[in-house]
Amino acid sequence: MPQGKQDKIKSNFQPRPPIVVILGHVDHGKTSILDYIRQSKVAEKESGGITQHIGAYQVEHQGKLITFIDTPGHEAFSAMRSRGAKVADIAILVVAADEGVKPQTKEAIDIILRLSLPIIAAINKMDKPNVLPDKVKKELADKNVVVEALGGKVPSVFVSAKTGLGINELLDMILLMAEMEELKADYSKPAEGIVIESRLDAQRGSTATLLIRDGVLTNKSIVMAESVFGLIKKMENFLGQLIEEAGPSCPVLMTGFSQVPLVGEEWQAAGSLEEAKAKIEVKAEQEKRKRKPAGILAVAEGQKIFNLILKADFSGSLEAVREAFGAIPQEEVLLRVIKAEVGDIAEGDVKLAYSAKAKIYGFRVKSQLAVDLLAQRQNIKISLWQIIYELIQAVRHDASAFLKPEISRQNLGRLKVLAFFKTEGQKQIIGGRVTIGKLERGAIADICRNDEVIGNGKISQLQHNKENAAELTKDQEGGVQIESAVVIEKGDVLEVYKEERKKREL
Repeated sequence: MPQGKQDKIKSNFQPRPPIVVILGHVDHGKTSILDYIRQSKVAEKESGGITQHIGAYQVEHQGKLITFIDTPGHEAFSAMRSRGAKVADIAILVVAADEGVKPQTKEAIDIILRLSLPIIAAINKMDKPNVLPDKVKKELADKNVVVEALGGKVPSVFVSAKTGLGINELLDMILLMAEMEELKADYSKPAEGIVIESRLDAQRGSTATLLIRDGVLTNKSIVMAESVFGLIKKMENFLGQLIEEAGPSCPVLMTGFSQVPLVGEEWQAAGSLEEAKAKIEVKAEQEKRKRKPAGILAVAEGQKIFNLILKADFSGSLEAVREAFGAIPQEEVLLRVIKAEVGDIAEGDVKLAYSAKAKIYGFRVKSQLAVDLLAQRQNIKISLWQIIYELIQAVRHDASAFLKPEISRQNLGRLKVLAFFKTEGQKQIIGGRVTIGKLERGAIADICRNDEVIGNGKISQLQHNKENAAELTKDQEGGVQIESAVVIEKGDVLEVYKEERKKREL
């Protein structure tokens, strides 16, 4: 390639803002850190501040922009990455200084290491008493996150989302790491990027948050995702302000897609609506050829099926929840999501649930009174949740109802049959003496003859000295009414026990 052409290509690549995701254990301060950054770096510069949730926002620090992805948890971030989406450049791992590494911290570390993301450890809640930052560093090292203070390569910052301690240092570190990573984008090529959020809005229709990876997107662009396309009707930034164009690393809220695109889909600007439609149709045909014919759901012997309908506010949330379902064991109970859509719960969902014997779960959505009344009439359970973890626990609990209970046997005693009095159907009255332990009314008895169990029955009544009794104890003689299909004879032995049924959880 001629040198002049090479220089021209290089000149098209310019530095772009870093894209950052914040991960960590629940209640360790991820949201608090984001809120502090927003309040100190956005609200003071823009009247009104952030007015809507679009899944990402930008702040300015030292005259440079930083893009933060605001995910509803590790699940959404992991779901986007599992689709092959190049989302974040840098990960902030938040660990509470008074609690240390917890289960979700470990999950976050696994995600970050698996994706080979540059990492900054933010040791939060340093304003609290009895913090143990050195212990936190040691626990991180045990999980292969070795901070610089222990001879590793991971920078760490002490922060407090409550007082603002270390927040500027954290932002400085992000900019330094971005400089070291030499993050650049091609500003001259047609705009392209990733769908990081989408939903069906009652007033606006299909909306999507687009993260621009290369090029400059204008408010007159035609955008083509993997499954849908559309002409931008309106383009806004995270402050809800109408904008005419946006460059690399910038998140924008767009309306104009024909349908709701999936989170993690790649998109690009198209030259015309005809071009976009043609490419979508070609891609759809290719996917159709690759797709295997739908087969019958493979259900193992003894496996139960739990049908459910899932509704969520954003497609990112929808993918997050479905991704989290993978953590629920399904060897005995198979989760079958018969419908998963963005939007509030509707009457059609209740009717489908009735016909499919399914339960409805909503994440950050609503159901109208008419929908609730229909669900009550048809005895359909609608379960609404605001936190992914709690929704997953609810599904796990409800699916556990399909499990066979754990049955434990508690031996009570033994009765030697001394006499047989009468029988009426399967009810038999016998007389005997307790040789070991005791007998209780309602207990179960194995009927033994010549040291072999020939059947069993249930003790329905006991008598001692011609009086009804709740139990017979060792060496007592009495009458026993037992229900059994086996005819009991003199000389038989009853091995008496109780069964305790314990509900199991997935």
